[in-house]
Amino acid sequence: WPERVLTMQRNWIGRSYGAEVNFYIEDLAVNIPVFTTRPDTLFGATFFVLAPEHPLVNELVKGKPQEQLVTDYVDSAVAQTVVERMSTERKKTGIDTGRTITNPVNGDQLPIWVSDYVLMDYGTGAIMAVPGHDERDFEFAEQYGLEIREVVRPVDSTEVVLPYIDKS
Repeated sequence: WPERVLTMQRNWIGRSYGAEVNFYIEDLAVNIPVFTTRPDTLFGATFFVLAPEHPLVNELVKGKPQEQLVTDYVDSAVAQTVVERMSTERKKTGIDTGRTITNPVNGDQLPIWVSDYVLMDYGTGAIMAVPGHDERDFEFAEQYGLEIREVVRPVDSTEVVLPYIDKS
């Protein structure tokens, strides 16, 4: 990782309380860490997302049928500014890599996507997507027909409302 990214990660992670969790890609024998302030939502992860600039993206799709589509998507995504990519006014875009990663708490195989709403300079450049509890993940899951699983409810709630977004 470039030193500037490591410094940003240290500064960001050091300002938040949480955990770094490793997700594992078996056929590549690679761990990809994510930082989460909500480890209680690990059971709600239904897909995994890498930033287009993530150094493992090319390796993930090398020799896969979708290699060229993913490469074209990455080229398009990195041509955008961070401000454009983080805008809440536009639809998030992404592409499935055709690979899966293992959720360490339950063994679920999660599809690995590349999306413009995940930034390499924020955290580890990878996220466990928990659409039942995160607004951005929810919008992405709805757009691409991905599973949405609720695993945490406020103590005072008796009805299920999707998505439950923790704003604290």
